[in-house]
Amino acid sequence: MLFDLTARRHTPLALALFACAVMGSARADDPPPRPDATTPAGQKGGPGARGASAPSSPSAAEQHRLPPDSTVKQTLELPGRTLRFIATAGSIRMFDDKGEPQADIAYTSYQLDGTDRATRPVTFLFNGGPGSSSAWLQFGSAGPWRLPIDAETVTASASPEVRPNAETWLDFTDLVFIDPVGTGYSRFVATGEDVRRRFYSVDGDASSIALVIRRWLEKHERLSSPKYVAGESYGGIRGPKVVRNLQMQQGVGVKGLILLSPLFDYREFTGTSFLQHVARLPTCVAVAREAKGEGRGAVKRADLADVEAYARGEFLADLVKGEADKEATNRLADKVAALTGIDQAVSRRLAGRFDRGEFRREFDRKSGKVTGGYDASVRGLDPYPDSDSYRFGDPSGDALAAPLTSAAVDVLTRKLNWRPDGSYELLNRAVTRAWNFGHGSPPQSLSELREILATDAKMNVLVAHGLFDIVTPYFGSKLALDQLPPFASAPRVKLVVYPGGHMFYSRDASRQAFRAEVEAMMK
Repeated sequence: MLFDLTARRHTPLALALFACAVMGSARADDPPPRPDATTPAGQKGGPGARGASAPSSPSAAEQHRLPPDSTVKQTLELPGRTLRFIATAGSIRMFDDKGEPQADIAYTSYQLDGTDRATRPVTFLFNGGPGSSSAWLQFGSAGPWRLPIDAETVTASASPEVRPNAETWLDFTDLVFIDPVGTGYSRFVATGEDVRRRFYSVDGDASSIALVIRRWLEKHERLSSPKYVAGESYGGIRGPKVVRNLQMQQGVGVKGLILLSPLFDYREFTGTSFLQHVARLPTCVAVAREAKGEGRGAVKRADLADVEAYARGEFLADLVKGEADKEATNRLADKVAALTGIDQAVSRRLAGRFDRGEFRREFDRKSGKVTGGYDASVRGLDPYPDSDSYRFGDPSGDALAAPLTSAAVDVLTRKLNWRPDGSYELLNRAVTRAWNFGHGSPPQSLSELREILATDAKMNVLVAHGLFDIVTPYFGSKLALDQLPPFASAPRVKLVVYPGGHMFYSRDASRQAFRAEVEAMMK
């Protein structure tokens, strides 16, 4: 999951993935954590230093240190099978090139008992934001326990009690969920702004996560295992960069990359780019057709073939002509109104160019309701329906925060017996505000995607989206992936789209179908 605070039409995205308009003050020449220096030889986790300890000092770092790793054996009763596994909640300490501790990055791992570790796949999973913990993927999709997080039914006061997850990936891969620094219980142990500038940056973040993956593999003697990386949302930027760093800096090969609801390129689908309207149109129409359907899940991607063709054809051609061409603009606006059901006068006023906030408010404004951003098929009351400005949250995401946070804390403390001090950060907006997205060069990961596929001809990529997600619409990924060279096309790179929103796996049928795709990828 990621932040969506773009309800107001003129609020700049400022390159934060639908987060805040204020970026951190990191300098362009601040280097990211150096993969070859963050854990120097002779220090904890450094090359050839198994079991070595960090430099001892009575610093604030030790006062804020996370507790020792906790490992417990668990048994999970599921339909038709019983899974026995080893669960570990712990952290990996990061050091700078002087051997000084910088941060403790928390992880939760699940390893099936009685398997051959050399041939057993292991998958590393993280969410996005930036500033989001991995709880969404762990307790919504892949982990051994699941919290029902269906945006249409969950409330903030819902029970946080998790249930055995029949769709867990643990049947076919071990799992390691990573919380980047500032999320979950992960935290800085060094003071000062320099360390934050390094970790809270596009490249520094990818470097640190790649290093955590390598360190975990060393620590658990899994370097020979088949390795996969899975990232959600901002994970579309993070994932390819992490895999590239693993390939080139950490000496770790990855067999497959799994991306859920990703954004690959800020340059084309945010800010003033008119391609964002092309990317969003099929999703807006899907929402309208779902609202008219006879039942939930009535609309599939195949039903939008006509809209996709129009979006990249006549719609794009009229967009390019610009608003000065009144005939093209009215033609476009009237077609959008007909496809979405939004009032024609409103569509003409906005020249058929709806940003997310405008669509969310105008789609069902007559009822005083707004759509979700993460799942626009979900609608909720507009708390200020008569306001000139947009002052509403997200009915498809806001209610999830409380039960999911409580569930994560309960599993870590009660089931896994790991009890850090401090608060668990499910969605940390302070991270987003401090993030360095780059100076004058919006982040994109399509370059790294090309490179990792060219470097390893046997590597595959699975990209999954929810049909009703207008935060990272599926057609944006379709347009981006279509620009890759032939060696990076199907079947090596596969795009799948399911009924649902940003967290499409909250719907039972979509979660089951996606799990089957992931399992097939790892065979």
